Amino acid sequence: MRTKGSFVLFFFFFIFPLALAQLRPGFYGTSCPRAESIVSDLVQKRFSADNSVTAALLRMHFHDCFVTGCDASILIDSTNQTQSEKESGANQTVREFELIDEIKKALEAECPSTVSCADIITLATRDAVTLVGGPRYTVLTGRRDGLRSNVDDVDLPGPQISVPDAQQVFQAKGLTSDEMVSLLGAHTVGFAHCSFFKDRLTNFQGTGLPDPTMNVTLIPKLRRICDAASTDNFGPKTFLDQSTNFVFDNKFHSEILSRRGILQIDQELALDRSTDPMVSKFAFNSDEFLRSFASAMVKMGNIQVLVGNAGEIRQNCRAFNPLKASTPSNPDNTPKPIPKPKPKPRPRPGKGGRKQKPPGKGRKNKIPRIF
Repeated sequence: MRTKGSFVLFFFFFIFPLALAQLRPGFYGTSCPRAESIVSDLVQKRFSADNSVTAALLRMHFHDCFVTGCDASILIDSTNQTQSEKESGANQTVREFELIDEIKKALEAECPSTVSCADIITLATRDAVTLVGGPRYTVLTGRRDGLRSNVDDVDLPGPQISVPDAQQVFQAKGLTSDEMVSLLGAHTVGFAHCSFFKDRLTNFQGTGLPDPTMNVTLIPKLRRICDAASTDNFGPKTFLDQSTNFVFDNKFHSEILSRRGILQIDQELALDRSTDPMVSKFAFNSDEFLRSFASAMVKMGNIQVLVGNAGEIRQNCRAFNPLKASTPSNPDNTPKPIPKPKPKPRPRPGKGGRKQKPPGKGRKNKIPRIF
């Protein structure tokens, strides 16, 4: 029997050992002791108003880490000069930027220019997962915020991607095929707009017929949802886990084994020989899925992190700091010793105790001016 929040995991080595050596649990323990509790309290407050916040933060975290690393580049607003990652079609439905703003505002009031936006995303996602019954894993902190956000950098895998192509994308980020299956298990609390899968219901790959891999009993239900009017700007949507859609569990894997996957890539996981064994393992072992998911989330959260003097600690998560507010003098959050003043050198007397004349037969040296 699974106990909620019972999995506390520590991972100190992954794909970037030098960078990760500077990340640690409780990085803000001295510089901002209440940082993690502030994040947790505000996530809880938002969850009480809208329990879909978990799915939103999971998506934000994934879309951030898979572009230029976990550097909060997804949070930057566009300017007249540059279109940021937010303008990408893949990021149009990413939400909860306002929650990140609220958390950052509270942290700036508590301890200015200390907690990075990248760490806020990572911590908030972990806390939101816990609120829907998922594992509470230990997050390494100490990330810094990136100095680049460009729409041209965004090249995220779409829902029609094949399993082999998806594996290549994940492997390029240092994640294994099994970790990919674990991370896509986050769809147990996710949803998708009909535009991402409607072709599977009526005209799959131009055949004029539904996707033959989809459970026939699911097709009419999804058609009714997608044909209905919607107040959502992006059209109707449905849950990716049609069984327990607001509970973080292994039912997603059971659903795709029954050919009830909504997205094409989700269903393909249960059909491809390289991923089907892991899907089956998770479907029949909830604890194994939760452990694997926690491990994969920690590893994903450490992709291409900035630490030390790299990047910056943004004052506003939506904008880069002004040039004058650059790297803090103490990025490691450790006290530095005050250097002792050096003694002033005494003038050396010449022969007979008198000062020596400068060279040049008593004339002053000519010193060139520097302009």
